[in-house]
Amino acid sequence: MPISRNALIRYKTIDNCLRNPYRKWTLEDLVNACSDALYEYEGIEKGISKRTVQMDIQLMRSEKLGYNAPIVVKDHKYYIYENPDYSITNTPLSEQDLKVMSGAVEVLKQFNGFSYFSGMDDIVSRLEDHITSVRQKTTPIIDFEKNNNLTGLNYLDTIYRAILNKQAIQLKYRSFKARSAAEFVFYPYLLKEYRNRWFVFGSKKKGNMLYNLALDRILEIVPAPDEVYQENTFFDPATFLEDVIGVTKGINESPQEVCFRVNKENAPYVLTKPFHKSQHLVETREDGSMVFQIKVVINQELHREILGFGDGICVLSPPSLVRFIKGKLLAAINLY
Repeated sequence: MPISRNALIRYKTIDNCLRNPYRKWTLEDLVNACSDALYEYEGIEKGISKRTVQMDIQLMRSEKLGYNAPIVVKDHKYYIYENPDYSITNTPLSEQDLKVMSGAVEVLKQFNGFSYFSGMDDIVSRLEDHITSVRQKTTPIIDFEKNNNLTGLNYLDTIYRAILNKQAIQLKYRSFKARSAAEFVFYPYLLKEYRNRWFVFGSKKKGNMLYNLALDRILEIVPAPDEVYQENTFFDPATFLEDVIGVTKGINESPQEVCFRVNKENAPYVLTKPFHKSQHLVETREDGSMVFQIKVVINQELHREILGFGDGICVLSPPSLVRFIKGKLLAAINLY
């Protein structure tokens, strides 16, 4: 029998609790945690019984789900994993699982030639590499960039579904600059990943501004079913970030032509790994340096990209960006 979504939420919640070594979990604690999770993800307010969680624990301990979770009771009261490194998310794939995944990969590969599925190449490669390494018991031959310590990733599904279903959410959020967290109703419109961090664009209740929030600064999310969803009248999600490096952009900001020279040593790198899709080569100079041009919104991500090359790059225009980069480099010199 297929596992229901609510049951999966409970299993994952119990797993997350027992993986936390800094707290002791009684049966009542696990019941409350599961009830909170079901309310957060599914809007279920009635909660669950102790009997339900006890049955969940028995199933997780058994082979029926393939978890064989080493859940034990300590001091006749507290539930823990006997093996502190265990997690149901680390459960080995069965041969049947591998066959299903292999079939899915083969199907996905058939779509590689279609532009609509062009972004799936990376996903297919990840799956192929993982399946091969598991079957052959070898180390992976592709190392994808990842950061398993990122916070906020557990909110991805909630925000995605809120965007999909056009639902408001109640956020508790603390920016890097804020002294304390703020709570507000938020209408999410677009999720964006940049360098292993996730961001959500949206607006606040009774506001006419677009906000860009980092998921790793979100402290809490709960559904706001009584709030009327405020439709996106700010931007077209399909094109809004086309002229941006990163995620920082205001509604009324327009792209500018940015011209820069890269020295001989770094030019091949920038040539083969463009700053932006609009980048084109303007000229190659006698000393081997190259002049490039891009058309983008000037933001902090562009600043960091340029400053990251140090003395290997020189901004030629626009004048405002030249002054900014020069000022940053002079300030950096004064630190030494």
